[in-house]
Amino acid sequence: MLMTGKPLVNDHPAGVIELPQPHHDSPTSVESALRRRRSIREFEKTGVTLAEVSQVLWASQGFTDPEGKRTTPSAGALYPLEIFLAAGGQDDLPTGVYRYRPQSHDLVPVVRGDKRGLLARAALEQEWLSEAPVTVVIAAVYERTARRYKRRAERYVHMEVGHAAQNVHLQAVALGLGTVVVGAFDDAEVKQVLALSADEEPLCLMPVGKPRW
Repeated sequence: MLMTGKPLVNDHPAGVIELPQPHHDSPTSVESALRRRRSIREFEKTGVTLAEVSQVLWASQGFTDPEGKRTTPSAGALYPLEIFLAAGGQDDLPTGVYRYRPQSHDLVPVVRGDKRGLLARAALEQEWLSEAPVTVVIAAVYERTARRYKRRAERYVHMEVGHAAQNVHLQAVALGLGTVVVGAFDDAEVKQVLALSADEEPLCLMPVGKPRW
């Protein structure tokens, strides 16, 4: 059985990490990021900064206006996606698993300790998950969409995961980072490692770091 450590959300609410405000412009054009986007599976040992983490998470689901519209489209603006971050070896971010809160642009600690190795094991021994400094995990609560769209909900949720993953890819390129979409993993093990709730289903793992060319 995988040992995930003690959940922190209820025990340490003061551990919330406020993220730097994201930039809304950069020298990298969309066209340039599209041209340079590649699947990266080898990463430098150096970490990523909290500002870079902030930018990547904002790209995945961040708010873009006061009414709560986000960087990715959502069927009926129901926003079924939940974003988690598994961090290890960061100078300005303690090791552990965090939940990203778009509305307040911060990280809520979920589980103590470096879980990247357990994620790699759950992902059929894809070792680059343990080598990247952080891994973005995209999960979904299908019921949010199913309440309105019934049988088509699964299709719509999976479209949204694709939107979010491409945003993370392009934002990583703009920051000089790399990532890859990992879809092969044991769902139950990943849920246990991340301490996901019963209705949160992991759909995509994206290790992020500086590419080792």
